[in-house]
Amino acid sequence: MVEGGIPFPMLSDSGGRIGTVYGVYDEAAGVDVRGRFLIDPDGVIQALEVLTPPVGRNPDELIRQIRAFQHTRATGEVMPSGWEPGKPTLKPGPDLVGKVWTVWKP
Repeated sequence: MVEGGIPFPMLSDSGGRIGTVYGVYDEAAGVDVRGRFLIDPDGVIQALEVLTPPVGRNPDELIRQIRAFQHTRATGEVMPSGWEPGKPTLKPGPDLVGKVWTVWKP
């Protein structure tokens, strides 16, 4: 995280206009439910998470996912569950299908 702020855009949706578009606006309560969307530079949603109000989102997992999507975009490699920067990645291909856990050695 960058000191004094975050290195990616965040926003507020006080009128529910954006939440309605993304399907997270609770009209009866007049608020968006907890939702986050990772949108790539091409405008494509790559990940989304929607939680009901009692459970908060995990910022560490958000940052991990952002880094993973950036790595994939830069290299074409894919990340297994729980991947962290600097850990092994996978080369996608037909020979990987159904064999991730035999090929991936953390």
